[in-house]
Amino acid sequence: MARAYHWLLPHPFLTVLLAVVWTLLQNAVSPGMVVFGVIQGVIIPKMTSIWWPDTPKGIRLGKLASYSLIVLWDILVANVQVAWIVLTVPNAKLKPAWIAVPLDLRQPEAITMLAGTITLTPGTVSADLSSEGHSLLVHVLHTDDPDAVRDDIKTRYERRLKEIFQ
Repeated sequence: MARAYHWLLPHPFLTVLLAVVWTLLQNAVSPGMVVFGVIQGVIIPKMTSIWWPDTPKGIRLGKLASYSLIVLWDILVANVQVAWIVLTVPNAKLKPAWIAVPLDLRQPEAITMLAGTITLTPGTVSADLSSEGHSLLVHVLHTDDPDAVRDDIKTRYERRLKEIFQ
């Protein structure tokens, strides 16, 4: 029975999300739009399921929630820091850096979250992942100590992602 259910709804949460979003995008809720949203919610995940990786096992949702709050806070702080750099540091005095961050993470989803976190944080961007997935190349807008930035990424983000994806 579970196998038939998975065949029909490979990603049930996405099915519900698509149906709800479709219905909300219509300016009026009607039975026809709800049915059409459900049909889309079934068809789209079904047609795209061959490109989806297996669902990661053992994600700790509580730790994911605290990680999300830390990232949101870091984004807010980094916005202020980047604004300050842009307003006060002349271009000639900027110290951009390319930093190779060695990775202990091995799950593709965790590495993707780390790269996304770095890119979402103003002043940094994930530029490349090594072919074997053991290091991430990060560009920093301005830093006096690239090693400290690398260590901060590893302790602040990677360590927490390892705990989330255990």
